[in-house]
Parts: sequence; structure tokens; C-alpha cells
Amino acid sequence: MLFDLSPIGWRCLSEFCTLVSEFYPRNCNLSPIMLGFEMVRYLTGLQPTGVLHIGNYFGALRPAIELQEKGEAFYFIADYHALTTIHDQEALRANVRSVVIDSLACGLNPARACFFRQSDIPIVTELTWILSTITPMGLLERAHSYKDKLSRGIAALHGLFAYPVLMAADILLYESDIVPVGKDQKQHLEITRDIAVKLNDLYGPILKIPEPWIREEVATVVGLDGQKMSKSYRNTIEIFLEEKALQKKIMGIVTDSAPAEAPKDPTSSTIVSLYRLFVTTDELEKMEHDFRAGGTGYGDFKKRLFAIIWEYFAPMRKRRAELESDPGYVEQVLKNGAARAQEVAEKVIARVRKAIGLST
Repeated sequence: MLFDLSPIGWRCLSEFCTLVSEFYPRNCNLSPIMLGFEMVRYLTGLQPTGVLHIGNYFGALRPAIELQEKGEAFYFIADYHALTTIHDQEALRANVRSVVIDSLACGLNPARACFFRQSDIPIVTELTWILSTITPMGLLERAHSYKDKLSRGIAALHGLFAYPVLMAADILLYESDIVPVGKDQKQHLEITRDIAVKLNDLYGPILKIPEPWIREEVATVVGLDGQKMSKSYRNTIEIFLEEKALQKKIMGIVTDSAPAEAPKDPTSSTIVSLYRLFVTTDELEKMEHDFRAGGTGYGDFKKRLFAIIWEYFAPMRKRRAELESDPGYVEQVLKNGAARAQEVAEKVIARVRKAIGLST
């Protein structure tokens, strides 16, 4: 998710509001900022499974930062989800702290967004169980993410299989209107909608049905080897690496064996695909032209990519150093966010409990 796309974001919101106006029983016009008299609520979860990389930034964090100015933003650190892959308590704590600091350094504003740790609201596990009682096995068996992980030799644990149900609870517990997702995560949002519709069919309209927002132009960020950038593939570019370490990663991008003097195809290049995330249209066209013209080797193109990435994240590196020196502030941000999230969660779970017969 890249470039300054505020106009596109505004258009997406306008289209979304037109869509939901068909379902909201209000005699009023919907704007991109408000649904009737209610702010549009966005929700994004950030995985604490390691150091923040470029795919995380453009796929989830930057869109979240953009959207916090356009409605009511709920952003959480998905530490329950991380338990499917992390079984070292110290590593998990360190990862959570790192993601919080990285997010704040990159521009997430706790004055504009509700930013909290998933496990600070354990009500989400209760809703997960309730949703699992009406979730068909076949729905989860068809999940592309689950099948992909099995194909890569990851053990078929229940937590991995039921992952989409916890994700559904995350989304539904906070009455999310819009969930920004990458193209590869669209199916999980569809599963959430299916589960919510099924519960509503059984017990009445107790859960809000969320809408996905997929920015197709950067649905997938590629890694060093040309696959989707993912810690699982070990092909990530971390955004706060030291200068020499970052340069070494960039110079390790996989390319073909075309000599410097030969013309090269920019459309299939990992270098160009990453470069486009950081530059203007004119700058991108210049690199594409140089690829096709020949006379420049991949090493020189990699140096250009390194320079633009290093410069782009410079102010964020400075802010991160400041946050590292103030751990009390970081914890207070999470505490304040959890208090706000708890208010919303308690209202939703009370409504669900009453509807299904767990309370009167």
C-alpha cells in the first residue's frame, strides 16, 4: 500500500458509504467520514512475529496510518495469533514491544487511533468459542492460508486451523465497518462475513457485517526472491536495519544473469517492484526506461533502491530511537488503548451473550 493515495482512499470510502447506505436503516446521507452520525471504524491487526519489514509497512501499517485521519481507527497487536508460531515467552514479549515502537515511530498516532494489545481484551477468546460453535469445518478447510502452511511442512495444529475464527472475533468484537486487507487476506475477511451472517441468521442482527478494503495496486509486496515478502519465506527487508545490513540485503536481491549492457525487462523485476513503493511516477518511469535501454547492471539498480529506502525511513529511525528511551510512554499508550477497546468489546459480548442465551 503505497504513494500518497488520499484521493483513492477518499473514493473507496465514498463507494463504501454508498454500499452500506442500502443496509443502514437511517434516513440520512452517508459521507466518507460518517455513517449517519457514527464515525466509520477501521480495524487492523499487526502481527508480533518478528521485526517489522517493508511488506508489513506497506501492506498494513501505512494504510492504517493513512486511515487514522479518516475515521475511528482500532489497531491491535495480535499476540494471541502469534502463539501459533512463537513458543518462546521472551521472544514474544520482545516482538510485541518492537512492533508497538515501530508502529509509533512510523506515524501511528495514539491520539487519533485506539492502539492496544489483543490479549489485554481476553473477551475476544470467549467470542471466538461462540463463533466456533456455528462455524462449518468445510469453511476452515478451504482456507488458502492453512493449506499453504501445511504444504510448507508446518504442523497441522488446531490453532492454525481455527486461526480464521479468532480473526473473525477480532473484527466482529469491535464492530468494524472497514477492514483493510491484502489481496491474499481477502478470503479470511470473507470467512468472517460468512460466520457473522450465520450467527445473525440464527439469533437476529447482533453482529455488524464488515467490508474489506483492498488496494489492488499494491496487494502483494515482493521479497528478495520475488515471492510475497514473508518471514516464513525468509525473504524480508526489515525497515530499521543498520545501514550496512540493509545494503547487504538489497544487494542480495535475486535477479537473472543478464549482463550490464543487455536490455532488461522491468515488469518482471523484483528491484523495480520494490522501487515503485517509494518513488514518484516520473522516477519509476526513469528506472523502467534505464532497464529497457541496457547499459546498466543490476548492481547499480540495487544501489538506487538502497538509497531511496534508506532515505525514506530516516525520520522514522530518529523517532524510534526516542521511543526506545521512553518505555513508560509506550506502555501508557497500550493501557489507554485497551481501556477504550474494552468499552466496545463489553457492549458487543453482552449483546451476543443475551442473544444466544448465556445471560438474561
